[in-house]
Order: sequence, then C-alpha cells, then structure tokens
Amino acid sequence: MAFSIERRQQDIKALKEGILDVLIIGGGITGAGTALQASASGLKTGLVEMQDFAEGTSSRSTKLVHGGLRYLKNFDVEVVADTVQERAVVQGIAPHIPKADPMILPIYDEPGSTFSMFSLKIAMDLYDRLADVTGTKYANYTLTKEEVLKREPQLKSDGLLGAGVYLDYRNNDARLVIENIKRAATDGGYMVSRMKVVGILHDANDKASGATVEDLLTGETFDIKARVVLNTTGPWSDTIRQMDDKVDAAPQMRPTKGVHLVVDNKRLPVPQPTYFDTGKNDGRMVFVIPREEKTYFGTTDTDYTGDFEHPTVEQEDVDYLLEIVNNRYPSAKITINDIEASWAGLRPLISSNGGSDYNGGNSQPISDESFDKVISTIEQYKKGTVDRYTVEDVLKNIETDNSESEANPSAISRGSALDIDPDGLITVAGGKITDYRKMALGAMKAVIEILQNDFNLSYELIDSTNYPVSGGNINPLEVEAETEKLAQMVIEKGLNQAEALYLANLYGSNTPKVLALLDEIQQVKGLTLADSLSLCYAMKEEMTLTPSDFLIRRTNHMLFMRDTLDSIIDPVITEMARYYGWTEEEKTNYRKGLETAVAESDLKNLKGDGKK
Repeated sequence: MAFSIERRQQDIKALKEGILDVLIIGGGITGAGTALQASASGLKTGLVEMQDFAEGTSSRSTKLVHGGLRYLKNFDVEVVADTVQERAVVQGIAPHIPKADPMILPIYDEPGSTFSMFSLKIAMDLYDRLADVTGTKYANYTLTKEEVLKREPQLKSDGLLGAGVYLDYRNNDARLVIENIKRAATDGGYMVSRMKVVGILHDANDKASGATVEDLLTGETFDIKARVVLNTTGPWSDTIRQMDDKVDAAPQMRPTKGVHLVVDNKRLPVPQPTYFDTGKNDGRMVFVIPREEKTYFGTTDTDYTGDFEHPTVEQEDVDYLLEIVNNRYPSAKITINDIEASWAGLRPLISSNGGSDYNGGNSQPISDESFDKVISTIEQYKKGTVDRYTVEDVLKNIETDNSESEANPSAISRGSALDIDPDGLITVAGGKITDYRKMALGAMKAVIEILQNDFNLSYELIDSTNYPVSGGNINPLEVEAETEKLAQMVIEKGLNQAEALYLANLYGSNTPKVLALLDEIQQVKGLTLADSLSLCYAMKEEMTLTPSDFLIRRTNHMLFMRDTLDSIIDPVITEMARYYGWTEEEKTNYRKGLETAVAESDLKNLKGDGKK
C-alpha cells in the first residue's frame, strides 16, 4: 500500500494488535535510518513521531553533509577520516540527495584565525587523502588574494591572504529523512507521524515493553507493545528517559540552537559555498551558501533551554549573523528587511562531549611546539626523508592530547552515545547527520543482541552500506548523467527543463512514479504542473498531512522559493482540503498553522510588522 493516510490507519491497527520486535521513538534522521535497517532486516518494526517526520532537528540543519575539515586544525585525523568515509556511504545509498559542492575557505590575517594559508593547505591535502579524492576533479587547490576577489568580488579585501577550495556536499536534510522512512515502510515497517509517546510500558520483570501513545490527529490513546524500545528523539532524549519511571536517568543532553537566514542572491551573490571565521575571535565559523537563486548563511551556536518543539530566531541571532556577514561582505549592507526566510533548529549535543562539528567540538588547541612538530614531519614525508608510519605516529600522539580524541566508551561516532538503561530502554543520542547510518547500525546491533539473548530471536542485519533509500536506485558514480536521463523523461511529458531538473533532483529514481500520476490527476488551478505533481505525490506516497509538511519539508518552497509562496498557498490548501475531505474548521486551522510558520520564517515580529 502507498505511504498515505490510508496506510497510516492500517499501520495504527497493526500497532494496536501485535507485538513489535522494536519500537522506535522519534522520526528524525537517526530514527528513520534505524527504521530502514530494522525493516530491511526482517524485524517487525514500528516508529512513532509526535510531529511530522524531520520536523524537529532533522529539517533545521545547515543542509550540508559536512566533512569536518576544521578538525584538522588540531590534526584530529580519526574524526575526519570517519566523517568523509561515512559521507561517501551516504552519497552511495542516497545519490539523489547529497551533491558534491566544493567549498571555498577564505583566509584572513586576523587574531584567532582557524587556519593560515600554510596550515590550510596541509589540512586540505590530508583531507583529500582521507576522502580519497587526491588527483580527481575534486582535489583541493588554493587561490591567491586576487583570484579570490575575482571569484567573489564582494568579499572583504582588507587582511585577505587567499583561500582554499575543497570538496564538501550540499544536502536536503528533510528529504533524506522521508526517503529513509519511505523505504522502511516499503519493507513492512509501521511508520506513524503525529503520534506522541506519553508513557513507557513495562512487563512483569520491569523491562521496557512498549509505550502508551496519543494520536494527535484523533486524540485516541492506546498502547504499543514491543520487545525492545529505542529512543532516538534527539533533544527530547532526556524527556523520554525521564518519562520511564523504572529509570533514574540523569540529564545528558545540552542542546544548542543554530539559526540560518535567507536572502535573495541579488543581495548577496556568492558563486559557491563559502566558509570563514567570524572575525570576532570567538572560535566560530560561518557558512554562506547559494541555493535555488537564494543565499543563506549561518549558523549560530548558543546554548538553549527553551521550548524544544518551538525554537525561534531572536533579535540577537539576527544581529550576530548580520554583523559577521556585513563585515565579510562590506558592500552588501544586508539588513533584517532583506531576510526572506529563516529557520532555527536544535543540535542534540551531549553535555559531556559538547560542541558542534561545524565549530570544532571540544578539541583544545595544540601547543605551538606540537603543531610545528607535525608540520615538520609532514614536510619531511613529502621530501621522502621519513616514512608514512612516522607521520601516523606523530598524528596519533597529537590525537591523544586532544580532549575529544578519547571517545565516550558508549559512542557510536564522534559526539554520539548509546546507552542501555537497567530496564532495557535503549537511547541513541548526539552525533550529526553525516553519521546517521552508522548510529543506526550501532543501535541495531544492540537491538538484535537483546532479541537474541532475551527472546531467542535471531536476525541478520542487512549491509546498510549498500542498501539504497527510496529514490536512491541511481548509480552514485553517474549521478549527473542519470539525473539528466530522468529529467528528459519529464520533458517528454510536456514540462520545461527547469521543472524537469527540479523533479528529477527531488525524487531521484522515484521520478517515473511521480510522472505516472499524470494519468490520474488534473493540474491544480493556481499551481504549475510540476507543483501539482509534487503535491499529489506528497499526499499519496509521502504521508504529507498538512500544508506545512508540503511547503517546508517535502519541498523547500517556504525557505528558498519565497517569491512564489504566497501565490500557491491557497491552491495547496484547497487541493489538500479536497483530497482529505477537511471541514471548513480543519481547513481554517491548517491555514492558521501555515500562516504562523510563514510569519516566523519571515521574522515578521522582529521586523516590526507583527508588534502590538
């Protein structure tokens, strides 16, 4: 059955009646990735998410599959090696989503600079070796000051020394989640959004045996029974553990808030993703990224103690980012009124291992003596006077001195943790989007071990490094060529080239399934044929239950196509109301929800339009 509202009703019936092998709480990227692996491995799998899939952290990232180059400032080779290798795996299983997009990193002569031109080149060469792109079209290179300014003439010239260019990947975070969810559903998993956990169930031996949930669409409360319960709720991880009355769980999360702002690319034209120090000597770096005729920039990285369900952009967030961007691009003179869209999200950092991968984690600066020793050894290696093992020995000793190099014993990847409470509740927390598959794999190993030891049930894990997500049946080595072929199929159906590329990039190998809807739908009045197809597919195949689901997470319309958003809101709501048979009251409520989301994205209150 298609992944639609009818499927939701069927899945809820199954959740009420049966016993799951594993119940996953949380429908962000970690939960989605785990659900895919569990379902594909034959486990009877359920997943519940209190919001839309990816509505929390996993649709509010910087939208990169980031390589962590900055860790090489301290020669933290292990984490970068893990990150770039895992990034290659993700690109292989979801080739229509992460796309290569080389990053430019300008270097300024100013206090607190992360890199000098010399140390940047050393780091990029090492990065290329770890990413296995040395000698390819994605190999790094440096630019002189003059070359940088020719490429990005608006960049500040004072103090500019040059730049490095290295491989990074842009990402569509929410699409990566829904494609994992859809694949899990295809493989028999019960994936249900708008289903809130309100209690943890226990068996006669006080072992976690399921959850009491509330259907937020109907108000119904019921129990879901499961042999293993897995908590993948990100910032809410502590909340779920504290809900478990058989566990005395000390809080371990220290969420931080990240804010991004979007402007038209005419106000801030950049030819490629750009990454630089803030210039404030605060140890942070900021991205400026072109996307769909817009430019967005961020991120902030501030501790957060507010409402996890509703982080918002505050005036100080805007002031901080505008000061940095206007300093780096002095002629831009961006003001709050130039901001067309925005988003705020939480990073589920673990308090004992805090620090975002974008801003370097907790690694402490190495001494000048150690730094000089590493550089000297690498130079000797290049001259052939020492061997590779000598270099590795020096790097390993540097890593041992780093505060974050000794990983948490329960960590699956850097900054993550897997904990099993005395009642068997498993919690996977922390980490970053690049590591989601590896985190899911670690969780699955724990689940399968419990099923074997406690229930005498044996399962063999699939090879998740070669198991594509929905839409991912594309040769990862021929993504551009295969996307062009898919786009040509769309063009042959009468859509223009821009629409064709948009659909092919959005849906990957599912594009023919989207096109098949042409035989059963009519173009929605007020929408293009491409948007009509997207909306129909979103409702029939992607569990899109509200206008916000469609305009924010199934597409990025609200974020990167703000110019046309207002004109399609009415047609989208009207068509969804027709399809779902909404009452006038329901239609009004969904409209209000979308209007609130748009007003927040527009920063209406901060701009003064919404003040009383």
